[in-house]
Amino acid sequence: MKSTYFKGLCAAAAVSAFTAFAPGNAHAAPEFSCSTAKLIVPWKAGGGTAVIFNIFENIINNELKAEPKIQVVTISGQGGNKGAKEAKDSKPDGCTLFAIHQSAIVSYLNGRVDFTWDAFDMVAQVTSTPEILGASGKAPWKDFAEFKKFGVENPGEAKTGATFGSTSQFMWLLLEDLTGMKFKYVPFDGTRERMTALLSNTVDLGTINVASGRKYIESGELKAYAIADDERSKFLPDLPTLKELGVDMNYALVRGVVAPKGTPADMVEHWSQVFKKAAENENLKKQLDAKGTNVKWLGPKAYAEWFKKEYDDHERVAIKIGMYKK
Repeated sequence: MKSTYFKGLCAAAAVSAFTAFAPGNAHAAPEFSCSTAKLIVPWKAGGGTAVIFNIFENIINNELKAEPKIQVVTISGQGGNKGAKEAKDSKPDGCTLFAIHQSAIVSYLNGRVDFTWDAFDMVAQVTSTPEILGASGKAPWKDFAEFKKFGVENPGEAKTGATFGSTSQFMWLLLEDLTGMKFKYVPFDGTRERMTALLSNTVDLGTINVASGRKYIESGELKAYAIADDERSKFLPDLPTLKELGVDMNYALVRGVVAPKGTPADMVEHWSQVFKKAAENENLKKQLDAKGTNVKWLGPKAYAEWFKKEYDDHERVAIKIGMYKK
């Protein structure tokens, strides 16, 4: 009897310890109605965002053994807005999550949707992929100083590939706002089309990142004038940051996870901690590092503060150019 009682106490203690350290709650994990939560990625499978969250999915399910599991579901269309609408209208039960970045801001400012980042509950910021000021290999400017001088003295002459109203255009709009340069924007549907235009010398300028542009920069097929990050990339150590060149600007595609508005706080916290543990995983960091993507986790409150500032910066520029009339 004594042995059985002691074993029972040990088992109870083990269950209590497991529950106490369950992701997201110091006392008890929230009760989910699903065994697998859906993580909506509103762009095509194989794209940068889908690839990044596929890595998170693998780590969370197979290494962290999180419960519930997550499953990436791609719902592309309407420039990311089709998936965003489905996520926003989903039941707030902790079983639907949404992969988000600054497109949630620019889609609202250019009038494509009537909601933005604050239509969701913040879960966690997870990654940051810094943008590079890229150029055709035949662009006439040897460095940023020459490029800036031309952009100021010859407004609207440097042809810049961008998807209108997207983050690929907003980086250049913010640069215009800070430096006085002016560009001529040439529309393209997506990243692949812009990269093709740069490589064929159809346009002079376009955003690139380490993963997509490194081999072309090293071969001379593309030029790079600066990276819009706090630090130089270890993969391109000779490429200066914009701040080093006197422009106080960072611009990265910052990805995170949100939930439908009204998701219970304990479920939001659960997922926030799950993604925090994934962000601390060395295997995940190694895989994302190879793609030129930084792991930058922020919890719900800090992520909301970041999004608010990011929105304000974008709104100021949108109003200035007449895109958004407040």
